[in-house]
Amino acid sequence: MIKVTLKDGSVKEHQNGVAVEEVVAAIGSGLLKASMAAKVNNEIVDLAAKLEADCTLEVLTFDDPDGRWALRHTGAHVLAQAVKRLFPNTKLAIGPAIDTGFYYDFDADKPFTEDDLKAIEKEIEKIVKEDYKLEKFILPRNEALEYMDKLGESYKVELISELPEDEEISFYKQGDFVDLCAGPHAPNTGKLKAIKLLSVAGAYWRGSEKNKMLQRIYGTAFIKKSQLDEYINMLEEAKKRDHRKLGKELDLFSILEEGPGFPFFHPKGMIIRNLLEDFWRHEHRKNGYQEVKTPIILNEELWHKSGHWDHYKENMYFTQIDEVDFAVKPMNCPGGMLMYKRSMHSYRELPIRMGELGLVHRHELSGALHGLMRVRCFTQDDAHIFMTKDQIKDEVVNVINMIDYFYSLFDFKYHIELSTRPENSMGTDEDWEVATNALRDALDFKGVPYKVNEGDGAFYGPKIDFHLQDCIGRTWQCGTIQLDFQLPERFDLTYVGADGEKHRPVTIHRVIFGSIERFIAILTEHFAGAFPAWLSPVQAIILPISERQHKYAKQVAEKLEELNIRVEVDVRNEKIGYKIREAQLQKIPYMLVVGDKEIENGEAAIRARKEGDKGTMKVDDFIQMLQQEINNKENK
Repeated sequence: MIKVTLKDGSVKEHQNGVAVEEVVAAIGSGLLKASMAAKVNNEIVDLAAKLEADCTLEVLTFDDPDGRWALRHTGAHVLAQAVKRLFPNTKLAIGPAIDTGFYYDFDADKPFTEDDLKAIEKEIEKIVKEDYKLEKFILPRNEALEYMDKLGESYKVELISELPEDEEISFYKQGDFVDLCAGPHAPNTGKLKAIKLLSVAGAYWRGSEKNKMLQRIYGTAFIKKSQLDEYINMLEEAKKRDHRKLGKELDLFSILEEGPGFPFFHPKGMIIRNLLEDFWRHEHRKNGYQEVKTPIILNEELWHKSGHWDHYKENMYFTQIDEVDFAVKPMNCPGGMLMYKRSMHSYRELPIRMGELGLVHRHELSGALHGLMRVRCFTQDDAHIFMTKDQIKDEVVNVINMIDYFYSLFDFKYHIELSTRPENSMGTDEDWEVATNALRDALDFKGVPYKVNEGDGAFYGPKIDFHLQDCIGRTWQCGTIQLDFQLPERFDLTYVGADGEKHRPVTIHRVIFGSIERFIAILTEHFAGAFPAWLSPVQAIILPISERQHKYAKQVAEKLEELNIRVEVDVRNEKIGYKIREAQLQKIPYMLVVGDKEIENGEAAIRARKEGDKGTMKVDDFIQMLQQEINNKENK
């Protein structure tokens, strides 16, 4: 007999070799019906997996991220099976689950059309109804190669060829379809109660432009149709909020053929950008940061010293000056180290907090570029905090508080993830343990919930990531706090301690916005372009009914401008209804309609973007109301 410890701490005894699904069935038929996979000793496995020793067991349903992953991974296999049925000559590449669903890459004879996707969806429905069981089997590497070669799956052969000769290769079978896969999966295709194909796009094999362009079909899967409908509605809303569409309509930014991945900010976009940067500077001064600026281009040797050459070279741009090799910085960190090292420091000075709005460049594949979300040059709101080991907890807590203040200003909810040591890391086990525990202690002190991502830290240290949730439920990774023992060592950073001896400081790398460009994109979609008054490029527009009111309208505008309120006057020879509609399309917070009556009383008829008609107000009263809204940074 073996002992199986469940998540609630209870212990069940079963025969050695019992399948996970039998253990789950003994707990309850309802739980078995809802289960997608399981965690055994914290390893995700299929429900068909056998238990052969004492273990812990956690049942994974669709409500668990890992359970959703298993179901959607199965969705990718069902998609591949449907494509092979309808287009037998198609070759299979890879098909993983992703956060929002799944995709599969295909090498097909011709491009998939909208009609093809509809036909594939119908075939998927048949496969789901046929309720095939997903069965795992293992082959030695040489047999696996032969098996895939006979099926003509050259991409699978390539993947297997790169594995060690003594590797055993796992496959999954569902009906007449077999795919190379490590799993895990939902137990059967019938679990896919609501599945939909979303789009098709090009994707290079293994992400390299040197390889063949494949066709990637995206899809998603849920266990209820109502969940799928809700998700589709969210996608429709997201299309309306697309920052690329709104950026063009509101004249905020553009990305031109002359600079793919290099955004151009228009005057109105620059207003938003400058307001965010001004706010950033104000809050950092309040929190004891000094602002610095480091060069965009630095010599190649620096990037060897920092470790970026070994870990990030493929994402960097290079140039040569006076026959010396230089690199365009992909990160601000090495420059920050040099700023600290420019003079000797005492423990009495620590912590030293240095912030930088630093322009960085990173090489991104053309297929990955996406408006302001994924670009090749962007400004990071970086900061580097240099401190003693006993100051780590307080500084991390301070940064968490600062990030919380920034995000709450925009009504963003967020969740936190702690990422630990990756495989290709620098530094000693002891340093990593101290650093990871320090971040964990700060989070525990704050009492905030967080998820642990094992092995997902930066190459020089563990990190805390902040994932924003916008008003339609999408999440975006923005803020991060990275604790680093490695760069201070590599750059030989020191401070003189109370004992008169030299000691090594610890560094926090942190961003709040992350990338100014990306944050503007997120804000644009979050607010659907209707920025709060304090951020809006135009805060008020004055709409005279006829030419008789032009002089008064311009006088009111001058009064607002003197008080630093951003205002426009629409003096076009158009009907007032047309002017109002135009102002609404431009998402201007306030419209001041003025006619003869308003001139007599020194008033304006106020229309608010959200509330509509607010009635007639004295101009001075309106100014006072708007100034209060701007000063309080209200999210109206």
